[in-house]
This record gives sequence, C-alpha cells and structure tokens, in this order.
Amino acid sequence: MARILSLTLNPALDLTVRLARLQPGEVNRSEAMITHAAGKGVNVAQVLADLGHQVTVGGFLGEDNPQAFEMLIARRGFTDAFIRVPGETRSNIKIAEQDGRVTDVNAPGPVVGEQAQQALLEQLARIAPGYDAVVVAGSLPRGITPQWFQGLLQQLKHLGLKVALDTSGEALRAGLNAGPWLIKPNTEELADALDCPTDSVAQQAQAAARLHAQGVEHVVISHGADGVNWFSPGTALHATPPKVSVASTVGAGDSLLAGMLHGLLTFDVPETTLRRATAIAAMAVTQIGFGITDEAQLETLQSGVHVRPLTEQ
Repeated sequence: MARILSLTLNPALDLTVRLARLQPGEVNRSEAMITHAAGKGVNVAQVLADLGHQVTVGGFLGEDNPQAFEMLIARRGFTDAFIRVPGETRSNIKIAEQDGRVTDVNAPGPVVGEQAQQALLEQLARIAPGYDAVVVAGSLPRGITPQWFQGLLQQLKHLGLKVALDTSGEALRAGLNAGPWLIKPNTEELADALDCPTDSVAQQAQAAARLHAQGVEHVVISHGADGVNWFSPGTALHATPPKVSVASTVGAGDSLLAGMLHGLLTFDVPETTLRRATAIAAMAVTQIGFGITDEAQLETLQSGVHVRPLTEQ
C-alpha cells in the first residue's frame, strides 16, 4: 500500500448533536452528543488507514487542547507531523436531524503566525520525500493567505508528491494555480473557483479540459445523492450511489476522496476505483464518525453503485 501525507491546516473538534428536528428559537433536546477529532484531512486519513495505507497527519494544532487529536493519532497509528500553535483548535457544532439535514456552526480557529508557517514548510521539506501522495484538505486558518497556500502546494509538487486538493473559495482558486494532481469540488465550488457555469455535463467537461491544461489530471465533481462525475484524460465517468438511510452527510466527501486516492494509487481500473469510492461515501452518510466500519456492508453498497460513461447533456 501507499505512504500518504494528509494535511489539515484548520482542524476542528466536531461536536455532533443528534435530534429529531431542530426548532430554531426553542429549547431543543438532543438524542446524543458525540465529539470527534476532525477536519477534512484528518477524516480522509482515517478512511485511508482503514484501506491499508500508511498515513502521516499534519497541519496546525492549538497547543491548549491537542488531547483528542493525540489520542486519535495514537489509536490509528498515524505519524504526527502537526505543528503546535498558541491557542485552541476550533470547535465546530454539527446539528444532525433525523431526515439527514445537517446544520453547521463552524468556529474560525487560532491565528497561525509566520513562525509556525515556516516551521511547517521546513518540516515538510524534511519528511515529504518518500511519500506517494499528499492530501491537502479543508479551509485556511486565520493568518494563512491564499498566496502562501499556493506556495505550499507548489513546494509539495516540487518535492515530487502527487497533490490531492479538497478546499473551496479563495483557497481553491489559489490552489488551482499550483496545478494539483487531483481536485474534488462540488458543482458550486467548481463554478465559483472558475467563474463559469458547471451545471451540465458539457459545462463540466469544458471546465475539466481547462483544468487538464493547467496540469490538473483528475477532476472529481461531487453531486451529493445524485452521484459523482470524474474527468481525467481518456476517462469520463459517472457513478450513481445506492439509496441509503442518512444519519449525517458530514465526512461523505472526505470518504469519497480517500476512496479515489486508494484506487488511483493501487492502479485499479477506473470503473472499480469510482465504484468503490462512491460506495465508501455512501457508507459514510449512514454513520456518525469516520472510517470503514463494516466490510460486508461496503461490499453490498459497492454492488449497488451504477457506473457509466459520461455523455454530454
């Protein structure tokens, strides 16, 4: 299996509150409250570990409350490459209702100063050689500019790593300038980053061709319950997921990204790669938490994924 570096610049402690239905302005009583050490790159790392890969996690952690992350890192057998920064890692609240709707309240996180930024760059220069790929996922913390972020991605490329990018907004716009190996936006995120419509398959194909010319080999566009479109040179596929009972959509995109990386790095045929990745994402929405918890369930879900060649609509 592969050696993968997974970076989360703005991790979070996710507090997931389960309730039947959110009543704004009223007293709401939860059915359960679950806290996870999370953040997009951390979530991806957990799925990759379940798929058998050797994973190092890094980014920036608040030095005042690292315990949940350190416990996860030890339990999962990750290598810890996080840079500690003054303050607390942010806490995000996820309100998950019975119908699958999730309301997010995300905190901004600590300010990352220049010293910590330089420390991360120097650490990556030391450890990155020998890894097969790097995941860079999630939002930018305060103190990190899009320009610095672009430089980070360029450094990772120069170190010989395949860069898989999953972010949005200004970070995605800057990241695309670095020509990452793979991106995984949803339709709205891609349209915003490229400033062009991406609603139809034809529009997405045009956007993907534009990105291929910039050096982006794999363009994976998620459509939630409607499935996934994947464009790479010589490949244009759509996957429709099976119907499942939704507990929470948190982590579905991260699980999809992990599944795509697994297939690409183990040189599976494209249809198998996309089918498994879509099934892993479908499994993610049936649970609260991250990872592949039931291999038999995954096999069943995978058999229910429909993969077909994309035709322009």
